[in-house]
Amino acid sequence: MGVACTAALAALTAGSAQATTRAPHWVLKDTGTPDVRFRGLAAVDRNTAWLAGTGGTVLRTTDGGTNWRNVSPPGAGDLQFRDVEAFDARRAVVLAIGEGEASRVYRTDDGGRTWTESFRNTDPAAFYDCMAFFDRRHGLAMSDPVDGKFRILSTSDGGRSWRVLPADGMPAALDGEAGFAASGQCLVTSGPEDAWLATGGGAHARVLHSTDRGLTWTAADTPVPAGDPAKGVFALAFRDRTHGLAVGGDYRAGQASPQAAAVTPDGGRSWRPAATPPPAYRSGAAWLPHSRTTALAVGPTGTDLTTDGGRTWRTLDTGSYDTVTCTPDLSCWASGEQGRAARLEN
Repeated sequence: MGVACTAALAALTAGSAQATTRAPHWVLKDTGTPDVRFRGLAAVDRNTAWLAGTGGTVLRTTDGGTNWRNVSPPGAGDLQFRDVEAFDARRAVVLAIGEGEASRVYRTDDGGRTWTESFRNTDPAAFYDCMAFFDRRHGLAMSDPVDGKFRILSTSDGGRSWRVLPADGMPAALDGEAGFAASGQCLVTSGPEDAWLATGGGAHARVLHSTDRGLTWTAADTPVPAGDPAKGVFALAFRDRTHGLAVGGDYRAGQASPQAAAVTPDGGRSWRPAATPPPAYRSGAAWLPHSRTTALAVGPTGTDLTTDGGRTWRTLDTGSYDTVTCTPDLSCWASGEQGRAARLEN
């Protein structure tokens, strides 16, 4: 990302006048895949990132997006990858979504040269949406409700094997409630044991929180509008186990999305609406590393920035992106439709 962009991000975080003249912006990185929509994104640092999308497509770059290598699993052309979690340039796990056996998990240990299918859903009632890891070994994946409760998969060996967790500790789902496989961010983690999942479609858009790696959960309503299959919380971002953001709205093009963002100061026990939310539906969110106040939200109609912990948002860019992530070395990436991948630069 460079020293200049790092300085610009610091200026944005501080709210200084420098931010108005040196504001960072997305720079597209040609993936050579204009027909693929990349809702799955995992960045390791400013050089290495993984993309996962439609048509069973997985790409990887190790030079900051100048070149992308197609490392798609063989025979996966009919699958829709919606999430990818990468541990480094060689090791990654991807999630395919869909009903029944369309929901699958693959893992690579050699940069995508070979893949192992580590999970294939055999329950026709399950539909997996998102995946998240606490560390290199422990992770979870979530399915829409089965028999009235969200279903959770767990791995303790880096995604090489998975097991369905007991449903005893999961609250009952609301009528019509589900997750959104829009950005790989409907399930997120912070620290060694805390996880949160986002919902919509029911009477209320909720966030469920687990403090024991998915064994038990508590639910809290958010002010993000729901009550319709197209409305709810689409993405979460936690900078620690206490402070979090929720973004969403109505994903249908042209539909208004008032109160499309919310914040929590207490680990998701309570949520309050953003005073000035993003102007439209947003599907992805990410905190800037080493910042207590600055975060990005993205969606089909643009990117928004907050410098006050999610209370107010302002538009930074009007390009279409589905998901966003930032890395410890102050690199931020986004991806979306028409093969779009970009890195924040100045």
